[in-house]
Amino acid sequence: MFKAIPVNAPYLANLPILVSTTLAALWVWQTRQFEASTALFLGIIAGGLVDLDNRLTGRLRNVFFTLLHFSAASLLVQFTLDQPWLFAALLTVAALTVTLAGALDVRYRTIAFGTLLVMLYTALTHLPSMAWYTNPVMLVCGTLLYSLCTIVLHLLLPHRPAQENLANACDRLADYMMVKAQFFDPDEADFLAGKEVALALRNSTLTDAFNQCRSALFYRLRSQHRHPRTMRMLQYYLALQNIHERIGARHVDYPEFAHALAHSDLIFRIQRLIVLQAQACLALGEALRHNRDFVLEAHVHRASIGLEQAVARYLADTGAAPIHALRQLTDNVLAISDQLQRLENVRLSDMEQEDDWAIAGQDLERPAEMLQALRSHLNLESAVFRHAVRMAMLTAVAGALVAALQLHFGYWILLTALIVCQPNYSATTTRLRQRISGTVLGVLVGSALPYFIPNPNGQLLIIVLSSTLFFVFRTARYSFSTFFITVQVLAGFTLIGLDTHAAVWSRLADTLIGAGLAWLAVSYLWPDWHYLTLGKTGARALKGNAGYLQQIVDQLQHRHTDNMAYRVARRSAHECATTLGNTVSDMAIEPKKYGDQVQQGFGLLQLNYALLGSIAALGALRGRVAVATLPADFLPRFLHCATALATLMQTTDTRQPQAFQAALADIETELAALKPPTAGHRPDSPAAQVLWAQLQRIAEQLPPYFRILCHILPGDAHAASDLQPIAKP
Repeated sequence: MFKAIPVNAPYLANLPILVSTTLAALWVWQTRQFEASTALFLGIIAGGLVDLDNRLTGRLRNVFFTLLHFSAASLLVQFTLDQPWLFAALLTVAALTVTLAGALDVRYRTIAFGTLLVMLYTALTHLPSMAWYTNPVMLVCGTLLYSLCTIVLHLLLPHRPAQENLANACDRLADYMMVKAQFFDPDEADFLAGKEVALALRNSTLTDAFNQCRSALFYRLRSQHRHPRTMRMLQYYLALQNIHERIGARHVDYPEFAHALAHSDLIFRIQRLIVLQAQACLALGEALRHNRDFVLEAHVHRASIGLEQAVARYLADTGAAPIHALRQLTDNVLAISDQLQRLENVRLSDMEQEDDWAIAGQDLERPAEMLQALRSHLNLESAVFRHAVRMAMLTAVAGALVAALQLHFGYWILLTALIVCQPNYSATTTRLRQRISGTVLGVLVGSALPYFIPNPNGQLLIIVLSSTLFFVFRTARYSFSTFFITVQVLAGFTLIGLDTHAAVWSRLADTLIGAGLAWLAVSYLWPDWHYLTLGKTGARALKGNAGYLQQIVDQLQHRHTDNMAYRVARRSAHECATTLGNTVSDMAIEPKKYGDQVQQGFGLLQLNYALLGSIAALGALRGRVAVATLPADFLPRFLHCATALATLMQTTDTRQPQAFQAALADIETELAALKPPTAGHRPDSPAAQVLWAQLQRIAEQLPPYFRILCHILPGDAHAASDLQPIAKP
């Protein structure tokens, strides 16, 4: 396992901001440079907001480009501040380009948005009595100070961020498995629809956690030297993805399965083993956080043996028709125990082929790729483009308002508007409420602080503590982070000798105005409900599933291996499912604006997740089916049917429901002819029966999925209503 200094992750993450603000406060206290202190502390905060995990050379490169952008932006603002209209135009162009940069990569988006904040910080900290270069220098020095602290921490614990991301993924996987265990409760067999939606939403959070792991590992694996600890974490990451595929696999119809085993202890054994496996994932996460060796509890092994024996006894006693679905399901659950057992003694030699440890690139570096990505968003159908234009117009209005009224602290309006305004209505309204509540409370506390802490030393201490607590709550509780940053700003104003009472009322009024402008922007400038993306998101999810299915077909035809192409297709399918889940969640927050499409969205989400689970079940079979045991002509015909299904999912057109029905009918006919023969209650070829049943289940889920798409997307909905489900043989 990993031998390193055990440090609590939240403390470690916020250590650079605490150290850098403390050092800055000591410098201000020693030199008495109070006027320059506000820009220095805001520079530290800006540096923290754009901090990006990477290997050492990547961090140094990020710091270089960050300082370059911050310097240029701050100097541009400094030279245009005496021309408010030119400054407003500069910010408008910056808001447009910054938001569009988000379409390229999270790293471009982060640094670009930080640059926009630095422009506003330069304006907010400007004092006529200060030299023109003071604020730009202090902002850059603050950013550099924070960056140096993060680099020192990286040198001491270079792998800690990736290790923490991996531990978080273990926790999310455990949450997912606990929900999946509820599907094996016979008393809940008739109430699984809500659990399907809950499982789909947990899958979204798990996919996000996996993506954070992938990002951390990707930037460490790009170097020529691959540290053994990084390679070992990569093995953990790939193993967790395999466990996710297996636990997400849908081998049976859960209500029918629960009713069939309602009076047997077998279903409870399956449920108990999944719960124990989830607890093992939590234990793995704790081992990663505290740098301990992971040891799989012995009761997991005993429960696995008990389940295997119970299945053998059940099959011997009953000899019932659904034998193969039961064996398929239990073998899959038992394989998770085997995977967890192997994680106890991970060896680098397990990664035999170069493609096995490759991670797909996720950043755009060539100008041609960047231009192509930007060009694809230059239309109102793109949420990124709509938000970019919305942000530019919002900046222009706020900048014009400040310039026309010559407001002293007016740029708080613009800062609030840009931070509150989010790409969709629901996220904006949520942040708006949090911003206002945090600001009001911060104003009340911050205005009272000078009476209790009048000396500069105490005010510096308040700045250090509030800056640190701002980062502590930045991602968890936005209203708390707003409270602490408001206190920090007011303490900074007191420190430089400004009238805090005037700043208090200005801060409050500007926050209300900025939040109001942001609400108007998302409500009336291309609002979400005019550009509903549910149908297109559902169609993309179907195409993602098709790519996943096609990769499984290719592996059945050639060889079983978790190569990069397979993992990319699987990840793409889950990311499309996550996007669909996020879309439905956003719609559910504002049901009146979307009408009956909210219920259609939940139906589509449930169907998509069932379809994804059925495909994952087929993927879990890749290495377990002995091709030699299949009938001679079965595999080519099976692969032909599976390819036809993948092609149909990939080329689905809601404007041609009759063509969809005809293609599906042809596949249904081929599937019926492909069904393996049986002798009594048992098939002549169990392996062929398993593959056929899984493909049949995938085909059965397409008609209802297509019907919902036809009602959402433009097309012949009346004709789509005539689509018939595939009859079960």
